[in-house]
Amino acid sequence: METTLAALIERNARLHGGRLAVVSNGRRYTHLEHARRIWKLARVLGALGLARGDRVAILSQNRSEILEAFGAAECAGMISTPFNWRLSVQELVRVALDCRPSVLFFDGGNAETARELAAVLPGLALVTFDAAVNGAVEYEALLAGAESDAPPVAPPGPDDIANIIYTSGTTGVPKGVQWSHGALMHAAGTIACQAGERPTDRLAVVMPLFHIGARIEWLALQAMGGSVIVLPSFTPESFFETVASERVTMAHLAPVMVNMLVDHPARERHDLSSMRDIHYGSAPVPEANLRRAVAAFGPIFTQLYGMTEHIISSMLLPYQQELEGDEVARRRLRSAGQPYPGVGIRILDDRGEDAAPGAIGEVAVRSASMMSGYFGNPQATADAIRGGWLLTGDLGSVDEDGFLYIVDRKKDMVISGGENIYCREVEETLLLHPAIHDAAVIGVPDAKWGEAVKAFVILQDGAQLSQSEVIAHCRLHMASYKRPQSVDFVAQLPRLPHGKVDKKALRAPYWSGAGRNVG
Repeated sequence: METTLAALIERNARLHGGRLAVVSNGRRYTHLEHARRIWKLARVLGALGLARGDRVAILSQNRSEILEAFGAAECAGMISTPFNWRLSVQELVRVALDCRPSVLFFDGGNAETARELAAVLPGLALVTFDAAVNGAVEYEALLAGAESDAPPVAPPGPDDIANIIYTSGTTGVPKGVQWSHGALMHAAGTIACQAGERPTDRLAVVMPLFHIGARIEWLALQAMGGSVIVLPSFTPESFFETVASERVTMAHLAPVMVNMLVDHPARERHDLSSMRDIHYGSAPVPEANLRRAVAAFGPIFTQLYGMTEHIISSMLLPYQQELEGDEVARRRLRSAGQPYPGVGIRILDDRGEDAAPGAIGEVAVRSASMMSGYFGNPQATADAIRGGWLLTGDLGSVDEDGFLYIVDRKKDMVISGGENIYCREVEETLLLHPAIHDAAVIGVPDAKWGEAVKAFVILQDGAQLSQSEVIAHCRLHMASYKRPQSVDFVAQLPRLPHGKVDKKALRAPYWSGAGRNVG
């Protein structure tokens, strides 16, 4: 297995040169064509004055040029840094000032933001993927000026940093997670092997490429010499059309996307028979929703558990999801699966020691696929990595066969009257009600108990339900102290780019000025 991303690009050009690599916006590139465009861009970056270790920022919706910018930086020993285009300008300014890129690639929809970033970063070179913008060079014109399409002569090593990917900021200010070439290659190869990916597979990339999930899914298939079809954004219609026309075999989706596909009437009008594996992450799929998804698409769902700082932790494979199994099998439908090969998982108590078997504690992970640390933030790195183990901030337990159960984020746990209440448990109970389509739970200030459980509920189309009926439903299925004390019926829930509910946004109105860190 190659140990750098630069070596992987060269390998695919050499061994799979004539096979399809990328489909995007009506353009199709073989692995050799894709590599040559990457190598041209790498040469141009050097001509612009960038050196090894310089940051290459990308601010764009999904398209093939992002993959080329990633590859060019990595082949030249630079560091690619994708920006979350959904952030406000003020948030992006903070990120840019943190990593201080030398060049920014952007699309037409982010032209104004690019100019504002250039205003606070003197000397920032601007390159536009689309029509000409004052002060920016056009991407294709830049490529056309390359003197050569040969690989750079001084490729990076496995310990060199390849990417800085910023966290979503759910627990505070976004931090730049540094990934080495070797760690990314290890994660990609492990996913490809464990998921049984093949060179003939075709992956639909619909999750945003500024997120580690989309990034590693693409790299895992690239490690096998497969093909990716890049969609600029996700809609059920565009997904179905792409699967049918390109004979897509794999996809990586957020659970909310899976639900949308299951519910959409267009599903029956398209030939989706080529699909053999759908990976989902960022949150578990409740048992009822998993049953509906399997009924619609077959037993092709694989759950991945990881995070920006540690991409691969555990995986729940399709054969492990026994919908008609015994009580133990049913319980494991709610698990995050077993550790990947080479991954260590521990459950730590409040003293940082191994918790008793089956007890709930903080999940700690360790493997060769771990971040190198937070960019420019040694204190945050030291807080996150203790004795070689990454503290995930997730609370969970492990059963007798090594299946991991995530019960909540450590900061999401509600403490009411001295009792620990796990929001995910309450959410799963709410979703058992046939009238409830989706739900999220947080803790809010309570004068008597310290915190109280509050639920946000989206009803099924045409359904009606009162607060008292929701609370009564929860009382039937769980201890009374865990049930919501209040319920808000909403049309939608705020979500992060990877589909996870933005609990920080839900909590903010209730905890502002209350003296609690609501991140």
